[in-house]
Amino acid sequence: MNNSLMDTARKAARAGGQILTKHFGKVPSAAIRRKTKNDFLSFVDEQSEAAIISVIKRNFPDHAILAEESGARAESSTNLWIIDPLDGTKNYLSGIPVFAISIALMQKDELILGIIYDPLRDEMFTAQKGLGAYLNDRRIRVSQKSSLGDCLVATGFPFKAKQFLPPYLRTFEDIFNHSVGMRRMGAAAIDLAYLSCARFDAFWEIGLSPWDVAAGTVLVREAGGRVSDFWLGDRFLYGNYMLASNGLVHDEIATLIRRYFPKYRKVYQD
Repeated sequence: MNNSLMDTARKAARAGGQILTKHFGKVPSAAIRRKTKNDFLSFVDEQSEAAIISVIKRNFPDHAILAEESGARAESSTNLWIIDPLDGTKNYLSGIPVFAISIALMQKDELILGIIYDPLRDEMFTAQKGLGAYLNDRRIRVSQKSSLGDCLVATGFPFKAKQFLPPYLRTFEDIFNHSVGMRRMGAAAIDLAYLSCARFDAFWEIGLSPWDVAAGTVLVREAGGRVSDFWLGDRFLYGNYMLASNGLVHDEIATLIRRYFPKYRKVYQD
């Protein structure tokens, strides 16, 4: 692995994090714009994204970018950076200190690097394919719980795909009844980072985008966990159904979920 890739990702995350920290709790309501129903944007997202991309482009000008606010750049490259400059925007704009920056690198359709950075706590979760996962400088691993009955599970409401709310709620109830408890943090990147260091044991959600889960996928896998869609396939990055776990309870949770989601259905209709 090229160390300059990770060094660049770290610098980019910190550049974005400085902007998030500077403006946290100070964004006026007049500066908040609605992208779609229940989905918000402010100048902070845009400035953080611009800072992250600037660092990457300064070091790797030929690399391509896929970012939440600016979309895909036109460059054609075997290297694609997938960026969420502020995951947990509604938390951030409401003064809730649960949000993060998510940066991943894909080479030839394979995720090889991921960083999730919580700037308020200065927690930087990093992972490189084949080299393990770390929280700051400490090696991290997923939990070793082998029964769902011992697990704390994270999830997120399908606020962008409300047509799935009825089966989601039934699934929520079933998993809730079979586990120690459920948590909804409001930022998928945080959920996956916490799973990678055994704060959570599993995570599932509907309607996520690549920038929400790309970095977290690398982290969970390198920490010894497992990532799939609900049907144990690989349609989670672009297919919008995410199930991640410590690996030991993966099949058990997937079996429960498939009671209510027996087959793949497209989340976003063209």
